Amino acid sequence: MAYMAAELVIAFLSTAGNSLVCAAVGLNRKLRTVTNYFLVSLAVADICVGVIAIPFAILTDMGLPRHNLYLCLLMLSVLIMFTQSSIFSLLAVAVDRYVAIFKPLRYQVLMTSRNAVLVILTTWLLAFLIGLVPLMGWHKTPPDSSYCFFVMVMDMTYMVSFMFFTWLIIPLVIMFLIYAQIFVAVKRQLKRTASEQSGREQRQMKVVANMRREMRMATSLFLVLFIFTICWIPLHIINCFLLLCPHCPVPLELLLASIILSHANSAVNPFLYAYTMTAFKDTFKEIVLCCRTGKDTQPSNMAVSDDTEEEDRT
Repeated sequence: MAYMAAELVIAFLSTAGNSLVCAAVGLNRKLRTVTNYFLVSLAVADICVGVIAIPFAILTDMGLPRHNLYLCLLMLSVLIMFTQSSIFSLLAVAVDRYVAIFKPLRYQVLMTSRNAVLVILTTWLLAFLIGLVPLMGWHKTPPDSSYCFFVMVMDMTYMVSFMFFTWLIIPLVIMFLIYAQIFVAVKRQLKRTASEQSGREQRQMKVVANMRREMRMATSLFLVLFIFTICWIPLHIINCFLLLCPHCPVPLELLLASIILSHANSAVNPFLYAYTMTAFKDTFKEIVLCCRTGKDTQPSNMAVSDDTEEEDRT
């Protein structure tokens, strides 16, 4: 009962919070940047977790559906699809920031809205195919097909070697390396600019302001990535343990706690955006105020975008 209650709370927060993210980008034209399009893709995946994946998780926790292996596999694969889409969205955000920092002159050419949509569609298609692999045959046939339980149906080789090491660890390593390069490059540029002695103080101040904005933006997005990693790694470690020692008992409370933690990640991001990104925070406030007062008005564009916000968090 406690597990179900926790899942339902997470489902509500994930659906409401990420719907607010989508609404903010849709209503505030200054938030319609390529970076935020990828964040909307991430938000849609999190909404799907709240609306679809968590109800499926609750059903499979009760062993449902019964006597239907392929429906069981489909329900268990859904969360994998949405999780993989989240990973790809985070990777797209990291690459977007890398291009913005290291190839600023080509950024407007490479990172267009059209290209962003193509990337999002491609990542969702790839995530869909990856999640459907168990339905294609890479699964276990449980001795008793009357109940649908994750550990009885999912092949841990698929979960560990294919999902964990190939489609989670490798993208995470790439993203951490990208952000490490960004932080080093921005700090180096700030030091170089500060040490320059010339009469172009105004130009230097503009460069420093741009670099600091990029640093704040990268820090906010890295925090999203870091929280994602913290939330999902424990469950994958348990999967590794089940693969290496299939007959070793895993406390049910520990397993359920790790599942709840992984799902909770879907509800966290809107709070991170509100805390670290002024443009999102201001737009969230306007949307909530409009809803409270019952005004059918679009939030004003007074909230500055992430790419142009002034130094309000220095």
